[in-house]
Amino acid sequence: MLRLAIPLFLFALCSFTSFSSARSFCTTKPLPIDSFIPKPKLENAAVCSYTVIIKTSCSSVSYTRDKISISFGDVYGNEVYVKRLDDPSSRTFEKCSSDTYKISGPCMRDVCYLYLLRQGSDGWKPENVKIYGSSIRSVTFYYNLFLPNSVWYGFNVCNGIGNTKSSQPISTTSSVAAM
Repeated sequence: MLRLAIPLFLFALCSFTSFSSARSFCTTKPLPIDSFIPKPKLENAAVCSYTVIIKTSCSSVSYTRDKISISFGDVYGNEVYVKRLDDPSSRTFEKCSSDTYKISGPCMRDVCYLYLLRQGSDGWKPENVKIYGSSIRSVTFYYNLFLPNSVWYGFNVCNGIGNTKSSQPISTTSSVAAM
């Protein structure tokens, strides 16, 4: 019964949210990327502010001391990279919780890729990551799996348009529902 309930819930969530300008990647699965290298910060680039909300799954470990990095960007090669989001002293990424970050980086069009990197021995299971800002439509990427250690893991739904050296198309047959 529970096996049927989860896909139905995700379908309903994607269908219900298809009428606004936000985007949600419900049916695309996160994948590892072997050759991902975050880009250095661009000189003289316009700077925008982004809010990133990371929800940790209720089936994750109680909290993690692992190092968590994030990188996201658009089809034009604009990229935001944060080497370390976590703060072990404040018990970030506790199970069933959400952590919110204000991050500055180059202004971009719509975010079409997102990768997380976990380094450590505790383990961690993010449920989803939501990104929004004044210059982009909000977007939510659904993980809901334990991240492997020391592997960039995530989504690239840029569909090969204007690929950058640091982002390879991972899934070009994704089913994307606008949120």
